[in-house]
Amino acid sequence: MHIGQVAARTELSLRTIRHYDEVGLVRPSARSQGGFRLYTEADVARLMVIRRMKPLGFTLAEMGELLAITDRLDDPGAAAELETAEREQFLAKLSWFEQATRERCEALRTQLSRAEEFATDLRRHADRLTAGPT
Repeated sequence: MHIGQVAARTELSLRTIRHYDEVGLVRPSARSQGGFRLYTEADVARLMVIRRMKPLGFTLAEMGELLAITDRLDDPGAAAELETAEREQFLAKLSWFEQATRERCEALRTQLSRAEEFATDLRRHADRLTAGPT
């Protein structure tokens, strides 16, 4: 897939996808003869992980760390060869990411609730104006 198709599928801008390439989070799987970036379904899946992490406030370094772990775990040969210490380290890090995600989701729910309350207050004010003097 060309970068434009990937951008449409992931709802990320071309600039953002290029930036993720520059910082090493997602590398195109190939280049066309003309030098255009070419992406696979696996690349799109990787971008979707990044897209999901971004609104939760994870840094690019944290994203890279999680992607490195999942890359190893998704490789059947590499996953089978993990030593006990490395397996425990990965498990601890995945648990940290899961807990951080849950906490950040809860914080976002709180923010959303407050924003919805604010929107309701604004609607009440507008409704009073629309009703005219009492």
